[in-house]
Amino acid sequence: MSMHNADTQAVRGRFLDIQHTASQPEDIASHIRYIEDGLLLSNAGKIVWFGAWADVDPKLLDGVAVAHYPDQLITPGFIDTHIHFPQTEMMGAYGEQLLSWLNNYTFPTEIKFKDKAYADQIASFFVNELLKNGTTTALVFCTVHPESVDALFEVAASKNMRLIAGKVMMDRHAPETLCDTAQSSYTESKQLIEKWHEKGRALYAITPRFAPTSTDAQLSLAGQLKQEFPSVYVHTHLSENKDEIAWVKSLFPHHAGYLDVYHQYGLTGERSVFAHCVHLNEDEWKCMHDTDSAIAFCPTSNLFLGSGLFPLRKAWQHGVKVGLGTDVGAGTSFSQLQTLGEAYKVQQLQGDTLSAFEAFYHATLGGAKSLDLEDCLGNFNVGKEADFIVIDLNATPLQQLRQSHASTIEDHLFALFTLGDDRNIVATYVNGQKVYSSSLTT
Repeated sequence: MSMHNADTQAVRGRFLDIQHTASQPEDIASHIRYIEDGLLLSNAGKIVWFGAWADVDPKLLDGVAVAHYPDQLITPGFIDTHIHFPQTEMMGAYGEQLLSWLNNYTFPTEIKFKDKAYADQIASFFVNELLKNGTTTALVFCTVHPESVDALFEVAASKNMRLIAGKVMMDRHAPETLCDTAQSSYTESKQLIEKWHEKGRALYAITPRFAPTSTDAQLSLAGQLKQEFPSVYVHTHLSENKDEIAWVKSLFPHHAGYLDVYHQYGLTGERSVFAHCVHLNEDEWKCMHDTDSAIAFCPTSNLFLGSGLFPLRKAWQHGVKVGLGTDVGAGTSFSQLQTLGEAYKVQQLQGDTLSAFEAFYHATLGGAKSLDLEDCLGNFNVGKEADFIVIDLNATPLQQLRQSHASTIEDHLFALFTLGDDRNIVATYVNGQKVYSSSLTT
C-alpha cells in the first residue's frame, strides 16, 4: 500500500457497522460487522485500511500515532436527513400544530437570518451541536436568504464536513419579508448551486419549503433547476399534518394529491428527500418507490406537533428508502440516540417493534442510502469517507447499571438508543480528523 504515513490517521478500538444496504429489516442482522479489537486507518479523509488489530501489518503503522479507545464503541457517524438550522433557537416552542406553529414561531425567527453576521453565529452553534451529538452529515433547511446558505456552508467547509443544504424557496402564504419570487428563487438558487455544489464536500439541495408556500410558477422553476443540475438534491416536506394535506388539495385542485404536485413538476427522484410522509396513500407510496424518492422519518417532531405516527413497516413493504431526521426545531433533540428512542415508541404505538440493528441502520448506512451517498458514507468499507464517532456506553450511572446487564451487542445498542444522548459521544471524527471531543483536555 502506498501512502504517506505522516498523513495517516489511526484509530483502534471496538468497531460496529453494517456492511451492506438491506431491502428488508430482517436482512440487517446478517450484515452487521462487529470487531472487538479493530483498527481503522485513514489518509486524506478516506478509509485506506480496516480490519482486526491482529491482522495489521506492522509496517502500516511506522511513524503513525494510534488513538486507542479500548472501552468505547466506534461506529460510523450519524446521518440526519432532515433538520432546520435557523430553528435551533426556537426548539420547544409551546402549544401549536404545524400551520399555526409556522406562523407564530418559525417565520418570525427566520426573518433574522437576512443578517449575515447573525446567520454566521447560529450556523457555527448549529454545526458544533451536530458534532457534539455524533452527527457527521445532515440534510439542512436554511432560510429564504442566500446569506443563510453561505453561512452554513462556510462553517461546514472549515470542518471538511459533508453537508447538504439549500435556500428556501417560498413566494406565498408567508410574511412578505420572508418571500422571494419565482424568478428570484430560481436565480439565487442557481447562483448558490454554482458556488457550492460539489465544492469540497458540500452538496446543494433545491428547497421549496412545502407546496402551499410555492406558486405553480415557483415549483415549475424548481423542476427546471433540477433538470439543469441533475446531481443536485431536492428537499421539502410532504404529508406531515392533515390540515396541511387538505390545504394542498384546495390550492392544487387539478393534482391527484400532495405528492403529485411535486411529481408533476419533476421534483421526485433518487436525490429527492421528503420529510415526514406520515399520511401517504397507496398511490403515493407507489410513486415514492417508482421514482426512488426518499423519506426522512422525524419521530420527535411528529410527536411534538401532534402530526401522527409514521408507518415505517409500510416503507419497507413498498421498498421506499428511509433516513432518520431530527427536524430541529419542531424536533426536540439534536441527538440521533434520543431520536431513535422516540422512533421505537412511535412503532410501538402501531403494534410494531423497531430492533436495535434496524434503528442503527436508519441512523447510518440506511441514512446514507436515502441520501444516495451509500457509495461514500455509512460504514467502514475501504475507500469511503472517514466520518465516525466514539461512543461511551456507560455515560451515566444509570446507563452503567443497565449496560452491566446487557449480554449481546444488540442489547447494548438498544439500551444506548433508549437511554443515550450527547453525553455518550466521546469524540467525533470528520474526514479522518477529530473535530469534537467531550474531554476538555484533548
